[in-house]
Amino acid sequence: MARKRKGRDISGWLVVDKPAGITSTSVVNKVRWAFDARKAGHAGTLDPDATGVLAVALGEATKTVPYITDALKCYRFTVTFGAATTTDDAEGAVIESSDRRPSDEEIAAALPAFRGDILQVPPKFSAVKVAGERAYDLAREGEEIELEARPLWVESLEVISRPDADHVELEMVCGKGGYVRSIARDLGRALGCLGHVQSLRRTWSGPFEAEQGVSLELLDEHAKTEALDAYLLPLETGLAELPELKATAEGAARLKNGNPGMVLASDVEFGDEAWASYQGKAVAVGLYKAGELHPSRVFNQ
Repeated sequence: MARKRKGRDISGWLVVDKPAGITSTSVVNKVRWAFDARKAGHAGTLDPDATGVLAVALGEATKTVPYITDALKCYRFTVTFGAATTTDDAEGAVIESSDRRPSDEEIAAALPAFRGDILQVPPKFSAVKVAGERAYDLAREGEEIELEARPLWVESLEVISRPDADHVELEMVCGKGGYVRSIARDLGRALGCLGHVQSLRRTWSGPFEAEQGVSLELLDEHAKTEALDAYLLPLETGLAELPELKATAEGAARLKNGNPGMVLASDVEFGDEAWASYQGKAVAVGLYKAGELHPSRVFNQ
């Protein structure tokens, strides 16, 4: 007989304003502990030294994680010119340096090549898997690895400020799988001056914004109390990118059992992915076909 998992049966999203110096996994573990939740996961890893939006899903909300992972995200970051590092950020050892510094005009001229559909090679110190092992584990062991370029959609990449000749502050909006460290590395090489990330902050991720984020100090202060529940956002927040359909009473009952269920008429087209609600609660996600939703994920709320 399977052992029942301990913890509260609680579902929803918590936006954490992650501080520097802690891993995303550690933040998720802390959130799960603070809520005494049975299950938790996050939508999009942030490097340990990065700050900003880390959206953590609890309970049934973990089923909506893919929709946040796939959503656009916004990063504000500072690039330091003149040095390439092992990790493509300030934590790594300098492996190459340059005295050259680009002008504002040169930076502006270089940025269009990093917009739209691009190919990006992940940093060697990243969670990408190589023959079943994490690239950062192999890199720490001193192994020479060649990572394949991956497609990335960059919605926008703009200069925010130029504090001095050694630095530029940029803002990027991109899709799933973007590595800001790779942008800094490749921009530095394109400009002939080398570069790496000095600081990085995710300002929003899909429907979640940094202004909504709670601190780790607040988690500690209200841990395992009802006061913390007030900061939890509904499971449905994670479905903001999908159209909502209203299920009939009979349709909701069928959907809850994993069967196609009737939904009220909508402007979605045949074959579109959508989610069905009943009495304000998400029931299922699936494909809309001829007046019914065919579920791929069912929520037990």
